Amino acid sequence: MPTELHGPVVALMREVARDVVMPRYQNLASHEISEKSAADDLVTIADKESEIRLAEGLSAILPEAGVIGEEACAADPAILERAGDGLNWIIDPIDGTGNFAAGKPPFGIMVALADAGTILAGWILDPLTGRLCHAILGAGSHIDGQQVHARETGADLPVAALAVYFMTPEERADIQRRSQSTFQLVDIPRCAAEQYPRLVLGQNDISVFARTLPWDHAAGTLFLNEAGGLCQRLDGSPYVVGDLQRGLLGASSPRLWDMAADRLFR
Repeated sequence: MPTELHGPVVALMREVARDVVMPRYQNLASHEISEKSAADDLVTIADKESEIRLAEGLSAILPEAGVIGEEACAADPAILERAGDGLNWIIDPIDGTGNFAAGKPPFGIMVALADAGTILAGWILDPLTGRLCHAILGAGSHIDGQQVHARETGADLPVAALAVYFMTPEERADIQRRSQSTFQLVDIPRCAAEQYPRLVLGQNDISVFARTLPWDHAAGTLFLNEAGGLCQRLDGSPYVVGDLQRGLLGASSPRLWDMAADRLFR
């Protein structure tokens, strides 16, 4: 089923990027940007309009699937409790909203399809460049239609982008201490839609995520895993939509995943 859905989903995402997201890029009025309940968590009029269009279009493509959207969950947290139940579309209408609101890249649109928590397919679109990453469970990962395989950077020290801003101060201090002399630390893009491709394309080797909401990670974890990298919970268990746990470790190879897990969390 996911293979048959690929064309319509991509067409919808490109349409929303063209008609909804890009006209608002670097063109937002101050009243069109607001802060959610969590500090430093923004939402714009483009996020809301994008999610509405995506939800309507995806529901037309596969009417039997529910919809779990980031902005709908912000308005009604009870929706998130159903994320692991049955067949659901998972929508991040604009990932990297802070960047988008500031008028700078990267940002992306992310869509996934999950059944009882298992991710069946995922799509990640960069509206600025048009790059389309997608993966289907058991069928590999592709960028712009070409199959891709995750590769390590080959740097002397593995290149690590560690998203620690949702960790406690104690957790951050521990991660920073454990990282010393082990990794080459680089800035995070504050955008999962960019971070996961970097792990596949040989730009980063390791990523750590503390907050693991499904719209941020469903498409990306499948994309990385199907490309031959590895993204799992910190204890080595798989990422399951709706389990509401914290913490993900992603790596460009299983070898580097094992090394990072030993150094950072054990």
